[in-house]
Amino acid sequence: MKAFLLTLLAQLCLASLVPENEKDPEYWRQQAQETLRDALRLQRLNQNVAKNLILFLGDGMGVSTVTAARILKGQLQNRKGEESLLEMDKFPYVALAKTYNTNAQVPDSAGTATAYLCGVKANEGTVGVSAGVTRDRCNTTKGQEVTSILRWAKDEGKAVGIVTTTRVTHATPSAAYAHSANRDWYSDGEMPPDALEGGCKDIARQLVENIPDIEVILGGGRKYMFPKNASDVEYPQEEKHRGTRLDRRDLVQAWHDTKPPGKVAKYVWHRRDLLALNLSRVDFLLGESRGAPRPPAPRGGWDFCPPPPPPPPPPGGLGVLSGAGPGTGGRIDHGHHEGKAKQALHEAVELDRAIGLAARLTSPQDTLSVVTADHSHVFTFGGYTPRGNPIFGETPPSPPAPAWGHPGDVPAVLTVLPLPGLAPMQSDVDRKPFTSILYGNGPGYKIVGGERENVSAVDFAHANYQAQSAVPLRQETHGGEDVAVFARGPMAHLLHGVHEQNYIPHAMAYAACIGPNRAHCNAAGRTATASPLLLPFLTLLLLLC
Repeated sequence: MKAFLLTLLAQLCLASLVPENEKDPEYWRQQAQETLRDALRLQRLNQNVAKNLILFLGDGMGVSTVTAARILKGQLQNRKGEESLLEMDKFPYVALAKTYNTNAQVPDSAGTATAYLCGVKANEGTVGVSAGVTRDRCNTTKGQEVTSILRWAKDEGKAVGIVTTTRVTHATPSAAYAHSANRDWYSDGEMPPDALEGGCKDIARQLVENIPDIEVILGGGRKYMFPKNASDVEYPQEEKHRGTRLDRRDLVQAWHDTKPPGKVAKYVWHRRDLLALNLSRVDFLLGESRGAPRPPAPRGGWDFCPPPPPPPPPPGGLGVLSGAGPGTGGRIDHGHHEGKAKQALHEAVELDRAIGLAARLTSPQDTLSVVTADHSHVFTFGGYTPRGNPIFGETPPSPPAPAWGHPGDVPAVLTVLPLPGLAPMQSDVDRKPFTSILYGNGPGYKIVGGERENVSAVDFAHANYQAQSAVPLRQETHGGEDVAVFARGPMAHLLHGVHEQNYIPHAMAYAACIGPNRAHCNAAGRTATASPLLLPFLTLLLLLC
């Protein structure tokens, strides 16, 4: 009888989690009909030539991360979460991209960056080169360089920018401008003697020399730009932030030296300096924080992320680029590698805020925006959690009082319903609770007294909590499944179905009439947006997070 009562109480409590309007079948029918009307409107294809291209790249933002971030976003707005929409969810076209590298079933960020930026699949650990290059082998690089969509845009005289919340020399952004047999050759201080003797250039040097007229570069990793042991401008006493260059060059000065006479080039290393700039009077901007921009407390900002800006300034200077940079989230990948799902998911929500800002400042009639990931992670959440269950457990809901019985019955309900963040059951093997968020491998594997750690005894809502994993590793690994591609704007319908990841920049270039495939640009039926008077103002902005 007691078991029956507990089960009934549990069912009553779970039923209370359902919003009243969702109990009415007409709610779901009307929602479906609205979605159908939206889908029918998509039959009128937007075949304009894209004046602007924006690529948002969530590093490590697999499908499970997107779903969990959606729930988190809703719960941060005091909603249940599952019914919420991310900004990327509002994009009308969605595809899947296959992420494998040419020599790896489960990819790394370097080979994937070469795919979605250069349009060519490559070996893991290499950036901006074909699969003919072997990692660490400088002598295999010559003649195997491949160019990126950023280069294609510059070759047509377009304005371009890179904004990243990692180092600007990290594998993810570096494929836009560099060609390297090793993603870790940030400066010549990280390169082996045979690579230096073979004439290979470090990635920071290539940032300055390969495409010197990139209008906007924002990210971290300034130590790779300065001579070895040079003190950092912000942290002069900290050895780990000192310069690393063996050639003794100051690449920030070299960056300034490459700019044409009469053009204004500004270097900033702190958020306050960025906010103080009048971007309409700046032609080139380089901003670098110390390492990767520091991870914030949840819902915080980054070193280079000001609050949402006012409407963009009139054309001139960097006005055309000023609207889309602020508000980027990032380091989703880093959070997952450390098993810190809370950090990873808050980062994904921050990235989504940037996507929403860019959507408000641009028009889908002339701007193609694409959101995707380079790869996934072995991150998952499950365990039959009830609707609206706080995904991390920050705000435990009060259990509803039963409509009948003695108040003393309420604690019994808690033996059936989960604590927030926990699955609503115990393991039927070790009889211990478990969190809904878990990793397939990683640093969260913990044995206490010869058994799996009892998570109810730890603060699993803490920002630095490392979720339990099935296999112990110092760093959690990437996942090998496909990632989502969201698209909005001119020719967005070209991103559909299941694609090889290297297809993405080809579709974007086709939309903007840049790159090698431009025979269609003068075809009948393309709108006036294709006018040569408009195309020179095209912007390509890569937001790599």
